Amino acid sequence: MAGLSASCASYRQNIMFKPTDTAPAESYQQEAATVSKDYVIQPSDVLEIDIFSNKGERIIDPNPELSNPANTATAQPNRRRFQYLVDSHGEVKLPMIGTIRLVGLTLREAEQVVQKEFETYFKEAYVVMNFVNKRIVLLGAVGGQVIPLANPSTTLVEALAMGKGLPNDAKANNIRVIRGDRVYQVDLSTIDGYRKGNMVMESGDIVYVEPIRRPFSEAGRDNTGVLGILIGLATLAVIIVSQQ
Repeated sequence: MAGLSASCASYRQNIMFKPTDTAPAESYQQEAATVSKDYVIQPSDVLEIDIFSNKGERIIDPNPELSNPANTATAQPNRRRFQYLVDSHGEVKLPMIGTIRLVGLTLREAEQVVQKEFETYFKEAYVVMNFVNKRIVLLGAVGGQVIPLANPSTTLVEALAMGKGLPNDAKANNIRVIRGDRVYQVDLSTIDGYRKGNMVMESGDIVYVEPIRRPFSEAGRDNTGVLGILIGLATLAVIIVSQQ
C-alpha cells in the first residue's frame, strides 16, 4: 500500500510545460488570430524548386507534341527539381546560377528572383517553389507528431485535425502553444475559447494537449509488479498455513 500511495502522489510527473509564477501562460487575442501572412524564407529552411521552360507549358499541357506539332520529343520543355538548404547567411547555392540571396522573401518573391536568373539558360523559364521543412510539433494526449505546414494560414484547430483530433483522454480546456519564449494557453472546450484561441500556426510552434490523468488506474498499472509479488506471497502463506 505504501508503494501505491507513493505512485498516486507522483503520477503527475510526466505533465509538461506547467505554468509557474515566473512563467505564466498567456491568453491569445482574437485579433492576432485573424491575421494571415505568408511565410518568409529564413536561414535553415529547405526549399524545393521546380523549373520549367516555355512559361510552364508542361504543367498544363503534358503532351505538347500533340497540341503543337512543332514540339518534338527532343524539344519538350525542360524540368529540373532541386532541394536546397538556405545557409546561415540567407543564401542558397543553385546549379548554373550559383549563390543567390533569398532570405526575407516570400515564396512568390523568391520565384521571381530565381526565374529571372534561370532565363539565361531556359527559354521563358517558369519556377515553382515550396517549403519542405515548415512544421509544428504536437505533444501530450495527441501523441508525438510532426505536422507539416503547407498552408501559411493553418490554424490551431486545423493542425489538431491533421493530427487526428483530440482523443477522449485529452483536456480540450488546457492546450498550450509554445512559440519561442512565449507560452499561450488555449481553451477549446467552449465556443468563446475557440474564437479567442484558434490562432494561426507558425513554423516551430509546439502544441501540448494536457492528458486527463486517472491516478488510481495509473497507480495500479505502475505497481502491477509489486501487487503481483504481494499476491504471490499471500497465496504462499495461505498454502503453508493450510498444510500445517
